[in-house]
Amino acid sequence: MLKIGLTGGIGCGKSIVSALFEALKVPVIDADVISRQLVSNNPETLMQLVNTFGDKILTANQSLNREKLREIIFSDAQKKTIRKPITPTHLSTNQNRD
Repeated sequence: MLKIGLTGGIGCGKSIVSALFEALKVPVIDADVISRQLVSNNPETLMQLVNTFGDKILTANQSLNREKLREIIFSDAQKKTIRKPITPTHLSTNQNRD
């Protein structure tokens, strides 16, 4: 089976292309979905994010406030590069499970 990796920065159109693939019945593994699951199901990943960006990225119920994290990352290019090593480590571990 041919495997295609769809990569690019935030806001570059990956979701649109992914939706087109799905409409064509092409199987899609969405790293964004896996990333959300990792943060919600893996306290270690969430704690790494909190240790890096502070508890201001948490909601009142101690879950990740994605909008606040996005605000922080997009307002500071250096912080954007800090986040990159945190989630891909857990993502690559999870994507190879099946």
